Amino acid sequence: MNRELYDLIYLCRCSVNGEVPEESRIAGIDTDKLYSAAKAHALIGMVACALESAGVGNDKFAEGREMAARKNLFLDAERNKLLSFCEENGIWYMPLKGSVIKDIYPDICMRQMSDNDILFDSDHRLEIKKYFKSRGYTVKKFGDGNHDIYEKPPVLNFEMHVSLFGRSCDRKITEHYRDIKLMLIKDPDNGYGYHFSDEDFYVYIVAHEYRHFVGGGIGLRSLIDRYVYLQKYGKTLAWDRIEAECTEMGISDFEAQSRSIFEKLFGGKDEEISEEDMQMLELYLSSGASGVFRNYVISNRRKFAERTGKKSRFSYIMYRIFPDREWFETFKPFYNRHPYLKPFYVSFRFFRKLLFRNKNIAAEIRAINVGKTAAGK
Repeated sequence: MNRELYDLIYLCRCSVNGEVPEESRIAGIDTDKLYSAAKAHALIGMVACALESAGVGNDKFAEGREMAARKNLFLDAERNKLLSFCEENGIWYMPLKGSVIKDIYPDICMRQMSDNDILFDSDHRLEIKKYFKSRGYTVKKFGDGNHDIYEKPPVLNFEMHVSLFGRSCDRKITEHYRDIKLMLIKDPDNGYGYHFSDEDFYVYIVAHEYRHFVGGGIGLRSLIDRYVYLQKYGKTLAWDRIEAECTEMGISDFEAQSRSIFEKLFGGKDEEISEEDMQMLELYLSSGASGVFRNYVISNRRKFAERTGKKSRFSYIMYRIFPDREWFETFKPFYNRHPYLKPFYVSFRFFRKLLFRNKNIAAEIRAINVGKTAAGK
C-alpha cells in the first residue's frame, strides 16, 4: 500500500471519530497525491475535514469540501420535491443507500453523494418518467433492468429503482428481496414513505456492497459507511437475525471479514491486518468509489465462463458482440419480447460503440488480455 493510501485511511479515521490528526503523522503529506486518492474514493470532503481540524489549509480540498456540501443540499432539495410528488399521487417510495447514510455522518460534507437512489412502486414508472422530464431532466435509461436513470446538469442524478437488485445479481440475493414490500416499515410522519428496520438496512448495504465487490469492485467509502452505521446502531442490532439473513444469501463470510477490516482500520483497534484481510483490502483500495472498469470486465468474463463453460477470449469477445438470450433477458427485455428486432439492435449497438465509444472498446480489450487467467486463455 502506498503512502497516500495510508494517509487517506488515517485522515478518514480521524474525521469519522472526531479526532485531530497528529502533527507528526501528517508532516510531509503530498497533498496532490492525497487529493487524487481521495477523489478516486469520493472522500474529498472527509479528508478536508481532517486536514482543516489540524490547521492544514489546501485550496483544492477546501473547494472539494464546499462542492460536496453544496451537492448534498441540491440532491436533498430535489429529492424532497420528488417525494412530495409521490405523496400527492399516492406512489409509495423508500430512499436508499447514501441518502440515508449521509445523515449519520458528523458533517454534511463528509459523505459525498453520487446520486439519489430511491425504491418506488413500479406501477407508476411512467408517471415518474413524466415528472422528471417536466423538470428538465434527461432520461438516460428507462425500462431496462431494475432502475431508471435521470440526469440534470451540473450535479443532479437520480436512480429510480423498481427492485433492489437486477437479474444479473446473485440469485440468492434477488430471491431474498423478491417480495420487498413485505420487508418494509411504514414511515410514521407521511402517507406513502417506507423504511427498513435497522437490521434490514444494514443487511441491504452489505448485499449491495457484495454485489459491487464481486462485480467490478467497490471502494473504501463503502467500508466507512458501514463503520459509521455500526457506530450509531451496532450495539442495538439483532446480530443473530443479521447473520441468518446474510447466511441465506451466501454473504455471511464476506460481511464478517469486511467488518473485521473496517473495525481495525477505523475503530482504534491496533490489530495487525492478516495477509488474507490485506488481499481483500487491496481490492477495495484499487477500486475507487464504484469499482474500476478492468475489474468489471474481468468479473464479467469469469461469470460468462462459469455460466457457459466457454473459457477462451475469442468466445467472450463474440459474446460481447453478439449477446445471448440471458443478456437480453437481463438488460434489454424489450428485444427479448420482440426477437425479430434483435439483429437490428445488435448492428446498431456495434456501430454505436465503434463510432462513439471506441476508447471503451480499447479499454475492454486491454482488460480481457490482463484478465486472461481469470477464466482461461
